Amino acid sequence: MTSREHAESNYRRISLINWFITVPLLILFGWPYAYLVTFVGLPRWFAYGGGFVFALPMIMTLMHGHVTMALGYAQRDYYYKWLLKNRRTHGLFFHPAFVSTRFRLGLIYASGALLVGAWVVKKGFIG
Repeated sequence: MTSREHAESNYRRISLINWFITVPLLILFGWPYAYLVTFVGLPRWFAYGGGFVFALPMIMTLMHGHVTMALGYAQRDYYYKWLLKNRRTHGLFFHPAFVSTRFRLGLIYASGALLVGAWVVKKGFIG
């Protein structure tokens, strides 16, 4: 890593910024799901878990965009390889599938299925 963009300190900085913006983004993207859960009358604990699953794809998309803007399209793969190498510190919870659009869409569909499934069970259509 000879250039400044590929310096480990730059990767650490990007990773820390991503960790710091996670909680505000989780609140920003999770509250509509929590509101919808409250609106249909499901338990409050369900709003937190489902809201997390609903917000996670949007958070990952924004973080992926942040890495792309900070490093560029061609160099972001080096950052993701660095995350895989540093799993115990900065790469905690990182897996290559997280940057996949199919994975993120699957999480959104899963959160919708959880909401509909819980509503159907609550209304007594099943069980």
